[in-house]
Amino acid sequence: MVDPLSFSGIFLFIAAFAAGFVDSVAGGGGLIQVPALFAVNLGQPAAGLLANNKVASIGGTLIAAKRYLKYVKLEKFLLTPAILFSFFGSFGGAWAVTKISSDLLRMALPFALAGLLVYTIRRPSLGGTHEPVRVGWVGSIWAGLIGLVIGFYDGFFGPGTGTFLLIGFVRFFGFDFLHASAAAKMVNITTNLAAILMFGSLGYVDWSLGLFMMSANMLGSFAGTHFALKYGNNFVRRIFVYVVFALIIKTGYDAFKLAIQ
Repeated sequence: MVDPLSFSGIFLFIAAFAAGFVDSVAGGGGLIQVPALFAVNLGQPAAGLLANNKVASIGGTLIAAKRYLKYVKLEKFLLTPAILFSFFGSFGGAWAVTKISSDLLRMALPFALAGLLVYTIRRPSLGGTHEPVRVGWVGSIWAGLIGLVIGFYDGFFGPGTGTFLLIGFVRFFGFDFLHASAAAKMVNITTNLAAILMFGSLGYVDWSLGLFMMSANMLGSFAGTHFALKYGNNFVRRIFVYVVFALIIKTGYDAFKLAIQ
């Protein structure tokens, strides 16, 4: 356990607060929280640091989901299969990260994010209005597939999961950014829980550290959802673009380091 009053403890608390704020609005909190855990160098394996990130994140995600659901109504035909299949995807991804390398995914990720950023910027009306489509059985199948794939990614690697979920609900189901953010939180609770169960069963979770960071993440999430609900759709879209841009820089730098090794 890190001493909460030490430099490392204060640093991790601030990082978890910032991660909770950003993640509650547009996803991407792992961009802040995961590097902070690696920077402190607690002597844990990578799977252990990712496990603590999941424990810290789930509290903030719960806060965000609860606050969003007071103000928005979500389509159960889409949300239920996404939640269900994301659980199995995340559980499988968390198991896979303990067995195989994520290097190939890390190399490809900045290119996928760059495409996502260009797509969003070139469509200024994207996510501007809430007009759900594919709400029947076809939509349920699509939602299940998206939940399964992004759930696996979350358990296997993680950073940007909420961002991918958000744009998935906007692009495939006609959600506006505020409703999509709410839906992403509901799915993210499930993916975090599945990963925690897997990592916990393998002994990777430092519960005292995870819960300490969770308290900060929850405070950040409360603040983030306050701003998202107060300033609405344009605010969420703007933060989304900033988060994707930051993810491109971070993942691009990581991919470059891998390439020159």
